[in-house]
Amino acid sequence: MLRLPSFTYRQPRTLNELFAMKADAGPDASYVAGGTDLYPNMKRRQQEPRTVISLMGIRELRGTESGERGAVPLGACLTLTALHTNPHIREGYSAVAMAAGLVSTPLLRNMGTLGGNLCLDTRCNYYDQTYEWRKAIDFCMKKDGHICWVAPSSPRCWAVTSSDLAPVMVALGADFLLAGPAGERVVPAARFYHNDGINYLTKQPDEVLVEVRLPPAASPASDWDAVYHKLRRRGSFDFPVLGVAAWVRWERSTVADARVVLGGVASHPQEVPEAAAVLRGQTLSTEAIAAAADAAYRPAKPMDNTDFDLSWRKQMTRVYVTRALTELARRRNTTT
Repeated sequence: MLRLPSFTYRQPRTLNELFAMKADAGPDASYVAGGTDLYPNMKRRQQEPRTVISLMGIRELRGTESGERGAVPLGACLTLTALHTNPHIREGYSAVAMAAGLVSTPLLRNMGTLGGNLCLDTRCNYYDQTYEWRKAIDFCMKKDGHICWVAPSSPRCWAVTSSDLAPVMVALGADFLLAGPAGERVVPAARFYHNDGINYLTKQPDEVLVEVRLPPAASPASDWDAVYHKLRRRGSFDFPVLGVAAWVRWERSTVADARVVLGGVASHPQEVPEAAAVLRGQTLSTEAIAAAADAAYRPAKPMDNTDFDLSWRKQMTRVYVTRALTELARRRNTTT
């Protein structure tokens, strides 16, 4: 049985208390929300903080679970269950609700949070193992070693993003409010992530994600829509080996703008501007969808560090982009 190492647990009630505790504990402290990612990592000795500071008692991070349709902002400590079941989110931001509902299992969604999923540690078959297993291969670059076992000649880590909500937030054009001892700043979702398996966030170590700011809510008659499709081995529990978030802004039946974002194929949510360029000024016809799917297929370069064969996963990029865009076309035809 894997056991947690010894650590000190702190539970502040305000952001000021939080930052004071983090400064007092120093670099050996970690923030935790639901703990569904951090605590398993601690059991495997991938992360070994001496102090764990909870975010869940801070009112500013809880956001709102009710209010008018499409209420924003969303607090970073809203649970995934709250996002998935909230009728206002389901109606105004169905892609957010769908992605939240596809994370893991109901029990873990009751604990896991919006901010936790957006800041989820990158994953790799060589990294997400027990300490003894990793020691047997001489560790890897992401923890205690010097070699990326996925690409041994590479100077960087290739662990992949496994967040379901991150591609959706990038596709929607959401903004993230960060707070730290130096004050607050707003970062577009796309700029919150680095394409690096180790330094995968632009957030500073002492900063916290406070809230997610979404665009004005979608509705059946609105000028934009978004969907999220996920590939995994089992129909529940598993992390994505491919996620596709697609967003379209309409002018009548024509695509005025679009974004296609891939998850699970790189260390960050990978936006594919080539696919969006193909769609602009077009109707979502079978031919336009096929061209966009081909454009998304070309830059997708999944590595051999997660489930399934990497060449098959690359082929699935074309399939899942097609499915996502076809759903958007069907929904538009239904409302017009």
